Order: sequence, then structure tokens, then C-alpha cells
Amino acid sequence: MALLASLVSGTGDTQVVNVRNAGTLPFLPDDAVIEVPAVIGAHGATPAPVAPVSPLMSGLIAHVTGYEELAVDAARRGGVQRVRDALLAHPLIGQYELAGQLADRLVAENRAFLPWASGS
Repeated sequence: MALLASLVSGTGDTQVVNVRNAGTLPFLPDDAVIEVPAVIGAHGATPAPVAPVSPLMSGLIAHVTGYEELAVDAARRGGVQRVRDALLAHPLIGQYELAGQLADRLVAENRAFLPWASGS
């Protein structure tokens, strides 16, 4: 509700929201979605400047962003291999056999909701 109120009234308060990166984190593509403090007004949300991110954290953030891009591609275009690739890229999985097992299970459990998997 606070976000909607700020968008309507243009108060210019700062809230943590999801926005386009647009150069806020220089190690990510501009079209990546990031969650950062942003100034909220009638024009929308403008990311506030953030402190530099350490190499450890920038690597982890970039890793998760890569996974998210692959997951979106799998969701949009379908295919067990795309699901496997996304899971393999996730920093908490990162093992080929495990990614394959999880992908097969995800597809099997959700087959009714996946038009591309109905004939498999």
C-alpha cells in the first residue's frame, strides 16, 4: 500500500523495490531486475545510488542473475534441457547429475501446466 500511495501522491520517499538495473550495479546488464532502495514518485521508481559491491557478492549476484535469465528462457520456450541448464547454473545446485534429476522431477510434477511437456 505504501508503494501505491507513493506512486499516486509522488512523495519521493525511499522504498526497497524491484527495478531495472539501468547501470545501478555495473557488473549486471542494464535490463537485469534488481532489488534496491529506490526513490518513489509519480514517475515511478528510480534506483538510489548503492555502495560498491565486494567481488564475492558481485560474483554471487551475477551468478544468480545468470540462473534467473536461464530460468526465464526455460519458462518462455520450454524444454527439459533448458530447465536443466538453468538448474545447473544455480549456485546452490551446480552439479550436472543433480540438475538433471531436479529438472526431470520438476517437469514430471508440473506436466499439466507445461504445454510443451504434455506429449513427453
